[in-house]
Amino acid sequence: MLRKTNAAIEYGIIVLGTAIMAFAIKNIYDPVSMVTGGVSGLAIIFKEMWGVPLWLTNTLLNVPLFAAAYFIMGWKFIKRTLFATVLLSLFLYVLPVVNLTDSDMLLSALFGGILSGIGTGLLFLVGCTTGGTDMLAVLIQRAVPYYTVAQVMQVLDGMIVAAGALVFGIPAALYAMIAIFCLAKVTDGIIEGLKFSKQAYIISDQYEEIAQAVMSRMGRGVTSLEARGMYSGQEKKVLFCVVSKKELVELRQITAEFDPRAFMIVNDAREVFGEGFIE
Repeated sequence: MLRKTNAAIEYGIIVLGTAIMAFAIKNIYDPVSMVTGGVSGLAIIFKEMWGVPLWLTNTLLNVPLFAAAYFIMGWKFIKRTLFATVLLSLFLYVLPVVNLTDSDMLLSALFGGILSGIGTGLLFLVGCTTGGTDMLAVLIQRAVPYYTVAQVMQVLDGMIVAAGALVFGIPAALYAMIAIFCLAKVTDGIIEGLKFSKQAYIISDQYEEIAQAVMSRMGRGVTSLEARGMYSGQEKKVLFCVVSKKELVELRQITAEFDPRAFMIVNDAREVFGEGFIE
């Protein structure tokens, strides 16, 4: 039952993410002819040149990609991505046109990047994409394994942005680069924001009191490391603790309460797996 509940939540996230992405493409990028890469960028170019609807281009270009991915990678690889791609085409077809930015290029780049970054980040959280250049990059990378998928994607999207510059002009491409930057930052923020923690090293003579307070008040584990000061030659205890960003403030307060002169080092921890964090 729990597995079914988790699957329902994940597919709900896919629906929300694709809806946000479709809204950004149809109501922000397309009205100002902003090509930010991917199949959606090609769809905007095709609409300008031949009047092909966005949803139709997105569907037709993804069909051969999914066929190739199915034969090369298997059904398990494409299942969720196929669902997301079909949803994106559906939302591009049914969503109403809303004029949000009044053709302001800077506003379109900023808010388009933010919205599409939110949508992309939500999809990445549940392990899927909307196909397109993401899937093509995976397939190409299998043939040229000495390049990463990210590197292949950069080349593909760069070519699409360059094509957009030829069709819509250099200024539109420059604004598109702002949108791509915002998209990447927001996507990273969503992915890392749910997994991002802080690791702290605390050097203090009151290590026992600090450790007990952290464990009892915060419910966090503390590890004692053996160390020796090279200047003083004295044996020291170094406390190591991993906390969330919000808990870092309380950790500082506890440390200062028992030893205002304690030496504390705080680093970023990208991902933390285990009890109290990501299972």
